[in-house]
Amino acid sequence: MFWIDTHAHIYLDQFDKDRNEAIERAQQANVGQILMPNIDHTSVEAMLETHQRFPKVCLPMMGLHPCSVKADFQRELYVVEEWLHQPDHPFIAVGEIGTDLYWDKTFFDQQKEALTIQVQWAKKLGLPIVIHCRESIPETIELLKPLAGADLKGIFHCFTGTLDQAQQVIEMGFYLGIGGVATFKNGGLDKVLPAIEASRLVLETDCPFLAPVPHRGKRNESSYVPLIAQKVAEITQTSLSELAAATTANAQALFSLV
Repeated sequence: MFWIDTHAHIYLDQFDKDRNEAIERAQQANVGQILMPNIDHTSVEAMLETHQRFPKVCLPMMGLHPCSVKADFQRELYVVEEWLHQPDHPFIAVGEIGTDLYWDKTFFDQQKEALTIQVQWAKKLGLPIVIHCRESIPETIELLKPLAGADLKGIFHCFTGTLDQAQQVIEMGFYLGIGGVATFKNGGLDKVLPAIEASRLVLETDCPFLAPVPHRGKRNESSYVPLIAQKVAEITQTSLSELAAATTANAQALFSLV
């Protein structure tokens, strides 16, 4: 079985002391590729350094995280645009982009504008997008509906919404990114996932955040993808081998992975 962690911040300083070992543990757990969403201008250097050290395993994205959208967001977007429009850039997606109403609602209008701009870049470049939507799933769906179409594809990362929301996301052509929340007692995904085809799912850790049970509350890492997969397989009554084949194929197709 071959797994892909479609969302991991393995480049953050929480891994500075044992990044090599964490990546080795992931590979020993058959997690063959680790996809890295960007946050803002401060994270680019560490992300690209990790990619350069592990070029076939750790693959970067480029985008502006909604929690980094402040009054000066246009300056941040300029950095993203510069990177994305470089010839032969290494980025497999525009991400992580989206909206967030959990931490701070002050710049929600700017978040919406930043999301729309980055979606347009993704369309022009033929790249998928990776969406962050904490406490803002319905708002994000409404923002993306007018932009949806054959030229827009991607993932609703860390999906924790309702079945109706899941169906709306899938109808727009997106995948659901399923992570450690699936293992939480009151995570709610046990009521959603049984109705979703494996062909619309990808797996992720969001490490170092949101570690699955039995590591909840500790640092997450990519080697925990099989723990998430085990729970998803249990909830959906799918075999692990079928889930691995489907989610890996989904990620490979979406991100054009070789």
